[in-house]
Amino acid sequence: MPKETAVYTHGHHESVLRSHTWRTAANSAAYLLDSLKPHMAVLDIGCGPGTITADLAALVPDGRVTAVDRAPDVLERARATVAERDLTNVDFAVADVHDLPYPDDSFCVVHAHQVLQHVSDPVQALREMRRVCRPGGFVAVRDGDYATMTWYPLTEGMDDWLDLYRRVARANGGEPDAGRRLKAWALQAGFTDVRATASTWCYTTDEERAWWSELWAERTQAPAYADRAVQGGHADAGRLERISAAWRRWGVEPDGWFAMLHGEVLCRA
Repeated sequence: MPKETAVYTHGHHESVLRSHTWRTAANSAAYLLDSLKPHMAVLDIGCGPGTITADLAALVPDGRVTAVDRAPDVLERARATVAERDLTNVDFAVADVHDLPYPDDSFCVVHAHQVLQHVSDPVQALREMRRVCRPGGFVAVRDGDYATMTWYPLTEGMDDWLDLYRRVARANGGEPDAGRRLKAWALQAGFTDVRATASTWCYTTDEERAWWSELWAERTQAPAYADRAVQGGHADAGRLERISAAWRRWGVEPDGWFAMLHGEVLCRA
């Protein structure tokens, strides 16, 4: 099987993990929750620091969650998250979604949040997710779509941020506008029963704007992203500094508003 060749554009800087630890099953996997049953075996791919993983584990108390990620360091964060909640039904492993180390028909639910936008072959990833899912089970995928991000006021420099991020992500082998493509990818992967939906995140209160703007101001200049942007010829340090400053200007706008659309697919295996 092919191995992962895309680069995780964001990296695992503290500002990135600060964003990821905000995620819950309620705000990031609501489209899946009605399909969960207490006994289910769940595979959570790209678990990151484990906040969604822990929520899923609590919803399948008689089942088990296997949480996987390509980054061993972030799995340690996930282990700590699960331990803090006194959950005992979670296992962890390093794994590549293109070539999962599990037998056919191993899980009732295979879940991936914000993963396919970063992989080199999303259709193959979905084929692997389908392979390890039991007949009649669910493959659940949710991804952002950067081209749909919208904000107010139209702060100078924010358009430059979006253009640059999409360029860097594609140069790294990913597809930042993945949300709109999930249904098509699922059909290409062989699924015939696909329910496609959408949901949003929106940041508008003073606290939300301060949090969202500061983490993007920081991650724009964090080494994982900044080095790839500069070394790939997409930006220089000055451009990154201006984008970071633009985020901070937007963040203090009292009428500031930012929305992000996500595509979702719930596929029957």
